[in-house]
Amino acid sequence: MSTQPIRFFHQGRVVDVSGVHPTRTVLDWLREDARCTGTKEGCNEGDCGACTVVIGELAAPGAAGAVGGLQLQTVNACIQFLPTLHGKALFTVEDLKRQCGKAVDTEQHGKHAVQCLHPVQQALVECHGSQCGFCTPGFVMSLWSSYEHHQTAGTQPSRQQLADELSGNLCRCTGYRPLLDAGQRMFDLPAVRLDTQPVVQALSALQREGTFEYSATAGERIDRFHAPKTLAELAALRERLPGAQVLAGSTDVGLWVNKQFRDLGDIIYVGDVAEMKTVDERNGELYIGAGASLEDAWRALAQRFEGLTDVWLRFASPPIRNAGTMGGNVANGSPIGDSPPILMALDAQIELRQGARVRRMPLVDFYVDYMKNKMEPGEFVQAVSVPLSVASRRVRAYKISKRFDCDISALCAGFSIELEGDVVKEVRLAYGGMAAIVKRAAGAEAALLGKPFTQASVNAAKLALAQDFKPLSDMRASAAYRLQVAQNLIQRLWLETRASDALPVESTSVWSVMPHVVAEGA
Repeated sequence: MSTQPIRFFHQGRVVDVSGVHPTRTVLDWLREDARCTGTKEGCNEGDCGACTVVIGELAAPGAAGAVGGLQLQTVNACIQFLPTLHGKALFTVEDLKRQCGKAVDTEQHGKHAVQCLHPVQQALVECHGSQCGFCTPGFVMSLWSSYEHHQTAGTQPSRQQLADELSGNLCRCTGYRPLLDAGQRMFDLPAVRLDTQPVVQALSALQREGTFEYSATAGERIDRFHAPKTLAELAALRERLPGAQVLAGSTDVGLWVNKQFRDLGDIIYVGDVAEMKTVDERNGELYIGAGASLEDAWRALAQRFEGLTDVWLRFASPPIRNAGTMGGNVANGSPIGDSPPILMALDAQIELRQGARVRRMPLVDFYVDYMKNKMEPGEFVQAVSVPLSVASRRVRAYKISKRFDCDISALCAGFSIELEGDVVKEVRLAYGGMAAIVKRAAGAEAALLGKPFTQASVNAAKLALAQDFKPLSDMRASAAYRLQVAQNLIQRLWLETRASDALPVESTSVWSVMPHVVAEGA
């Protein structure tokens, strides 16, 4: 099988890379091969944000949020494999220097003044947003992405929106205030914008039909990276190579390499299959392609079902949500994954494909045991679908973790309930972190279904929950804590959704003091 070089736009030109292993990370290539050492390595697992870069792709015509024909998204360079950059653009902190050093024409600075720092960097200097400076390049790139998007839209972010956009940059020795000050100050400085035209031209020239094939030797073995462009090509590849590792956002698989030093062998990358990124309504369902980003998927869910904004914004960080996919989160089958409990509460179905055959099953039936599911050899997750009729229920999602932002859940709960008068007509109580798999609490549901939604029935459901689950103790929480919190969440559901005297949202959610979040769904 022939191999092609990895070709992408970087620092004003198209670069060709060959000979590196398919799992070489973007971060390692930047620092060790390209000698672009502005991007830093911190945790090497996508948590700290020191390695934040921006990836640019050609935007579809009329695409929301496009910047001059490009879709710009922050990602963690430490867990992205280099071949995934093929046909895309890579922007790092070094690129901001290329945008500056030009004459600016402003009343404040004079016609021939020279601006040496990008407004993002200048604002960080003026607002004392950098101390030791190690984490600063990551902040710069997150702020630069925000700057370009808001400049294009003609808007300026609020402090809370900036806090959300910086939530993936955890190292902040200056504290929060100077960084948020800088995020607002950068819009007051003379504007410096990315010239997208040469980037769009270069990426357009790189676009090719058919599967991108890249390979490199690993000792006596040849490891191959396959990136199909169409769903049919993906299905054929997966059927022919059932043992290959399917790769989407690399937000989990990247850690297998960085932390567990696993050899992945052949890789099938789904990130170039546009059909897999579809998020739309069809046949009374919200259809979420398995390649759709977590950000797009959660936005679509939060717009249609109440009670999901909190878990959306707390599901990892913007760079992780930009890269990761809901299909990958579901296929991974982690008992502490945050998507499955919410999807189960929404009666979601999973769509599986093997060659030309497509089959569906309720997500609640998909998981068999710890990290085991009903997927057959050569099969892959094609989509997740949610019936829109569930919008008639009250929906709640609760994430319990030690750190509020960007942390793995000790437990996560997805609930939906529909009352007829004060009687429970429908109820779904699904939990992650309480067993070897994500599953619904059958006994607790039975204690509520068809009964008046009262404190007495809630107490019965809480007692039944102790029979539904026998949680384990680990580094995140003890078994007793998990069970008590899981029971308390049923109490909270009742307090928020009971037929009379339900608590208003400001009594139970931190987002009540952030009205723009609720209003804009962002």
